[in-house]
Amino acid sequence: MESFSQTTPGSLGGDCTLVVMAKAPKPGAVKTRLAQSLPPTTVVELYRCLLDDTMALATSLGDVHVAIMCPASDVEELSRAVGDLIPIVPQSGDGLAAGLTSVFAHFAAAGRSRIVAFNSDSPHLPAPVLQSAFQALTQSDVVVGPTHDGGYYLVGATASYPGLFAGDGLGTTNAYEALLGRARALGLSVSFTEPFYDIDVADDLSRLAVELRSAPARAPRTAQWLMEWRKVLPPEQSGGDR
Repeated sequence: MESFSQTTPGSLGGDCTLVVMAKAPKPGAVKTRLAQSLPPTTVVELYRCLLDDTMALATSLGDVHVAIMCPASDVEELSRAVGDLIPIVPQSGDGLAAGLTSVFAHFAAAGRSRIVAFNSDSPHLPAPVLQSAFQALTQSDVVVGPTHDGGYYLVGATASYPGLFAGDGLGTTNAYEALLGRARALGLSVSFTEPFYDIDVADDLSRLAVELRSAPARAPRTAQWLMEWRKVLPPEQSGGDR
């Protein structure tokens, strides 16, 4: 199993598809773990910023086809949130496993041979990491971007591999190991991008606030949101001095 660093390849070719896994920005439906620390309406405002910055990151890659996969009930509202320039595809079934299965089934059937599913709350990820994921798929069946909490922020594949997302474990602290176990059982070769973090809990938000204060261009809408809220949020949530 190989690891790919943040090197920027040349043209990625025309067979690359980046699919952002998203939900409609509705109270109680997004960033539910953060809602334990912040009011639901505030969480929705933050999620809108994360999603906007994520889509800006995705479309900055140039020769990569970008789409959104979401629950069928969210298509109309997401269309209003992101506009009509990005195709939005409803997933089959409920839950993250069904969504990921739908990503690879749908786009592989459409003839795409390098497909990466990316979460909607890591807009601060350096673009070369996404590029390296597509590069990895020229040599491996699957690529995974692990998070520090035992999950993963992206997963890519060269085809639809039935059973890759079957079973329990998605969305838990062992999601990464469970995915690797299923890939091994299917005999698939796996590469990795660099470990990173997404925004799930207050500590993640604090870390992001610190990073974006020094580099707001990485996620400008989120950076602006955090600046506006910094004075009213507790220090552990705003990334303020302790």
